[in-house]
Amino acid sequence: MSQRRPEHGTLQAYITGFVLSVVFTFIPYQMVVHHTATGTKLLAIILGFGVLQMLVQLLFFLHIGRKPRPTWQIIFLGSTVFAILVVVGGSIIITSNLNHNMTPTEQVLKLTNDEGIYQVNGHKTGACEGQNPNHLVMIMDGTVTPSATNAHKCDTLTFQNHGSGTLHIAFGDGSTKPAYAGVDGYSILAGQNETVTLSQSGTYTFHDAHNPTIAGSFTVSE
Repeated sequence: MSQRRPEHGTLQAYITGFVLSVVFTFIPYQMVVHHTATGTKLLAIILGFGVLQMLVQLLFFLHIGRKPRPTWQIIFLGSTVFAILVVVGGSIIITSNLNHNMTPTEQVLKLTNDEGIYQVNGHKTGACEGQNPNHLVMIMDGTVTPSATNAHKCDTLTFQNHGSGTLHIAFGDGSTKPAYAGVDGYSILAGQNETVTLSQSGTYTFHDAHNPTIAGSFTVSE
């Protein structure tokens, strides 16, 4: 006759659970503070440690599986995990939509530029007004021509794909992928082009996210 495990854990189990809880809290905290990872990667890491933290709580403190009817505990656990996933997933979707449509200044500037709204009730929105010069950047066979473009604020920059494959243009040098004027980047099919309004001054770089050797820069002066 098998001996049933006690419903309550030992002191060693409680100490082990406490240490693991501290470790699984400390690691993601340090990653956020020191910017070890960002964006989707950081979110996935935090969620992963959150799942580990939950398992530690269930096994070492709530003693799942030790009581006489573990089946009901498993059903309850599954229902709880499902509810958490729905709440967390729904929250991420809602906040992402709010962030995209309401808060960032860059997104507002992009929308006003796209719609040509440079003035509202006599107040300038910061968007560009009128027609300004367009600068062409031709990309063919892994070569960017010109590799560096000098332009003025409110000019436009057009990326032309003269190759046979799809270009995945991203701003930044590859280690970081910042948005420019509310635009994260473009996927440009062969023979197609995309145009961005140069509404922010400074020097910026761009590259193909799938082939970083395809890269260039543009400088926007006032």
